Amino acid sequence: MSDTCSAAAPLSRTHLAPAIATAGATITPARHASAHPAAAAADLLVVGRIATGDPAAPTAEAMAVAGGRIVGIGSRADLDALTGPATTTLAPDGVVIPGLIEPHAHIWVSLLTLDWTDVSHSACPRFDDVVAALTAAAAATPAGQYVLAKLFDPSLYPGEPVLTRDILDRVATDRPVIVLNASMHFAYANSAALDAAGITDATPQPVGGTLEKVDGRLTGVVGESPAVTMLLARLPRPTSEDIARGIRQVLTAFASRGVTSMREAMTGTLAGVSEIAMLHALNGAARLPVRVSTAQFSALAGCAGPLEAAAAWKEAGVTPFSGDEMVRADAWKIVADGSNQGRSGYFLQPYLGETSGGHANWTPESLREVMRAGLDDGWQLMIHTNGDAAVEFALRAAEELLPGRRGDLRHRFEHASVTTDDQLVRMAAAGISPSFLMDHVYYWGAAFRDTILGPDRAARLDRLASAVRAGLRPSLHSDYNVTEVHPLHAAQTAVLRRLEADGSVLAPEECATPAQALAAITADAAWQIHADDRGSLRAGMRADFAVVDADPWTSDPAGWDDIAVHATYIDGVPAFSA
Repeated sequence: MSDTCSAAAPLSRTHLAPAIATAGATITPARHASAHPAAAAADLLVVGRIATGDPAAPTAEAMAVAGGRIVGIGSRADLDALTGPATTTLAPDGVVIPGLIEPHAHIWVSLLTLDWTDVSHSACPRFDDVVAALTAAAAATPAGQYVLAKLFDPSLYPGEPVLTRDILDRVATDRPVIVLNASMHFAYANSAALDAAGITDATPQPVGGTLEKVDGRLTGVVGESPAVTMLLARLPRPTSEDIARGIRQVLTAFASRGVTSMREAMTGTLAGVSEIAMLHALNGAARLPVRVSTAQFSALAGCAGPLEAAAAWKEAGVTPFSGDEMVRADAWKIVADGSNQGRSGYFLQPYLGETSGGHANWTPESLREVMRAGLDDGWQLMIHTNGDAAVEFALRAAEELLPGRRGDLRHRFEHASVTTDDQLVRMAAAGISPSFLMDHVYYWGAAFRDTILGPDRAARLDRLASAVRAGLRPSLHSDYNVTEVHPLHAAQTAVLRRLEADGSVLAPEECATPAQALAAITADAAWQIHADDRGSLRAGMRADFAVVDADPWTSDPAGWDDIAVHATYIDGVPAFSA
């Protein structure tokens, strides 16, 4: 995966923060649900095939909804007494399932590249396809305007080729061409893009960044935020209207995959409290198509450290579980290490062919300080841990700090990409649950096995089955836009663990059951984001559901990624229609 949690923020802040800041710092929750008090009779009756996601009663033929809540579910005859003349009947063409939960995705840092050409490995399976896609994009771009592309990942191609200046000059010479690496730690530019940014062979290396040169000549490859920010400095800046359009576009795409609730995994990195103010303002103008839970970042611009950041959030009125039923602040985000693909994830042993196993982003003392700042204010901890050393690093701190504190916050390790059996057992004892970027296995499993980690460590990648055996309640996430939001594909990967590269199965002993995988994108994911009123369809729960063309609870997991979503509903009200 990319280290979206840290690499993208400086790049996006420069371009997006001024437009986001126009939202100000006043938070005004819309509280849509308060306008829908429970009625004496159901205002909506859903009839047809219903897969509840509730193991105690897995199917139903009718569901009654009043005031946005499910007041009855079962046979149609069972619900006759709950209906009246004003009840609307919905008989969808398809299967009704619980709304899916996306517990870790990025809205803000995804906006920078929202409309850029996709040159990911899934879109371009061969390196030649990348060049062809860029050439086609250049042909469709007016002379002088930027050709922009995203999600290029050399680790997924034989030999790990990069896009040099010479290659990109063959794509276009009369307009700048810039391609962002999927990690956002690197970018690739043609000569016109370097010229537009004022970068020459004589330009000094920026502090903390790299302008790669061979024999004194720029290769077009630039590394790390200071250098990438230099390259992107002349890009057009969006307006607040552009930002608003982008947010709705992102969330509508989520809803089109059956998602009704998501966790924005690093809020405040670009424009502080204005990000939350904008979400509430947009939701007040017209309800958002997906519920948003926010994870407040522990390192804010202008704050000297985590205590200042915590104080800034509190002063703005952003406290644990503040907001409303559509936009709510829930967690305290910390990034403990980097990217496995970028070889900056923190591992107990070196990467293949290297002497380094990556590094931690904190000292033991500073990690405890930032964790304590969140805990003291009552936040759920949400800690990015990729390598097994990062998991150990954060776990030891948690084992020291958590005893004696509030025990129902459901603290999380994000990605927990490579773990040991002992770590999973200790996580359960400490009250920490993992959220796995499951499509790591599908897209990068072969690269981890063959060139990055080796087969033994790759076999310990995204261990949903072992986590469940250890007594944990794991979830699956996309880390959008590292991978696309497609919960049913992630669940399919958890069951099959089949690699895109060669079709082989990575660590068959880690294949989850269909029920475990589906729980990880519904009930268990909802539990992780403190949304106990979502994730299954039963009396008392919110009427958040999707209409799909096949029941994943009874169909072959091999076909889950092809299940089409016809519509999603929030509180029984349409949120998306195909």
